[in-house]
Parts: sequence; structure tokens; C-alpha cells
Amino acid sequence: EGYGLTEASPVTHCNPIYGRRKPCIGIPLPDTEARIVDLETGEKELPVGEIGELAVRGPQVMSGYWNMPEETEMVLKPDGWLLTGDIAKMDEDGYFYIVDRKKEMILSGGYNIYPREIEEVLYAHPKVKEVAAVGVPDEYKGEVPKVFIVLKEGETATEEEIIAYCRENLAKYKVPKYVEFRKELPKTMVGKILRRVLAEEERKKMAEAG
Repeated sequence: EGYGLTEASPVTHCNPIYGRRKPCIGIPLPDTEARIVDLETGEKELPVGEIGELAVRGPQVMSGYWNMPEETEMVLKPDGWLLTGDIAKMDEDGYFYIVDRKKEMILSGGYNIYPREIEEVLYAHPKVKEVAAVGVPDEYKGEVPKVFIVLKEGETATEEEIIAYCRENLAKYKVPKYVEFRKELPKTMVGKILRRVLAEEERKKMAEAG
């Protein structure tokens, strides 16, 4: 397993071919630096185990977006550190773990909620085949979690059942406020669920209702 992005192509991290391997994106490649920084400014380096934004620096990092200086300034620091937009953490051995996408993080009543945390809990539910969690607008909290669920063939479930299951397995502020059952979820050509499409649908729906 490894990790890379268009702005730092092709790879910045991978698990060692020889030696210790972990279920994560691995360690930085030679001549590549990586660190976890705070989500607010992208300047403060966070200690081992804390969740923040993954920043990388190395020869594979771009010099900037073509003719897009403002966009470049948002992600590329003057000292060469690239803010990847991925939320991650580093363990005591220097291995990095991707937690979620920064753009898809749910900000609810002052709390940061990572959709993947909710999804991983619900994937353990015996009736759930597929799930996606997104943030939807809320008058009081800014955003609240909503989950879209595809049930396994022949199974039935209620919104109350899913929320009760989440209450047993998640912190109170992470429990979804809404549950919607669907026959299928929007996906990319390679089968990755598109949370942003679901979030856009919700925003459009609320705008039309308002």
C-alpha cells in the first residue's frame, strides 16, 4: 500500500518492501519529508498520534498550479511544504494513516467528525452492505451527520434501528441525525462511493425547500 497525489506525483509514502509492514500508507520515501499539522493554519506540527492534515515536502512536490497563484498559495507553503487536503495521523514508528478528506470532514457544534469513523461502525452492522456519511446543514450546529445506506439483499431496517446501533458504538456527537435508505450509491468508475455527490444533493434539496 502507498500514497500519492497529483500535486506530489507519483508517490510520497509506501510500506517497506522488506521489514515491518502495517495496514496504512506506510512511511515517506527517501528524500521525502512528512508531518501532521493543525487543521486551522497548517503551520503547527502536531505530536505523534494526533489527527491533523498531512503535509509533505520533497523532490516530487509540484512548484505550483499553472497560472493559478492564489490556489497555489493555499496549499503550497513558501518553504516547500504541500498541504495535501488529507486528514491523517502518524504513529510512534513513523508510519502514516489516512483518516479522511479534509473537505469531507463534518463540523458539528464545534466538533470535528470524520465520516469514515461513522461508516466503519455501520459496515460492522450485519444488515448493511454499503454506507456513506456526509454533513448536512443544521440551523443550530452548522452541520450534522447524515448516513445513506444500502442494505444487504433481503434485509430490512428502520432509521431508529440504525441510530440506536450508532448510539451504542459512537460518541454522542458523532451519531447520525438522519438516515436514508437507497438501492444504490453514486460511485466513480472504479467503484469508490462519491460522498460529495450526496452532499451536493442534500444542499440542493434544502435550498429548494428554503
